[in-house]
Amino acid sequence: MRFRVLLGAAVLGAATLSGPVLAQQDPATPPAVAAKVALRGPAQGIAITEMRLVRRNDVLVVQADFTNMEQPDRTVFYRFKWLDGVGNQVGDGEVWKQMRMLGLAQQTVKSVAPHAAAVDLRLEMNVESR
Repeated sequence: MRFRVLLGAAVLGAATLSGPVLAQQDPATPPAVAAKVALRGPAQGIAITEMRLVRRNDVLVVQADFTNMEQPDRTVFYRFKWLDGVGNQVGDGEVWKQMRMLGLAQQTVKSVAPHAAAVDLRLEMNVESR
């Protein structure tokens, strides 16, 4: 009985912690893309509407479409974190890049994995008001 109470508390705690992270995603971001995005704060109307991931010459290449779904301009800071087969980071990591998103605009960004060992990625991003 005590095990069930502890298990229930653990599941409830995990659901409580993961809820706000999922709620921060813009509804226009598809669930498959949202699984690869790590937001640092609210999305403020910025959605990743599409992400294309291909392997060229044994190296992963990604293109992501950022869309500002609202009228005000936003500043987006982003970087790609490349992961190997067990989820460890490949390479030293990228620097944060800054991008200005005008109201209701769309922009495509591209990145290439630093090593052929990369099999997955996470797009980390932070959105700030003008």
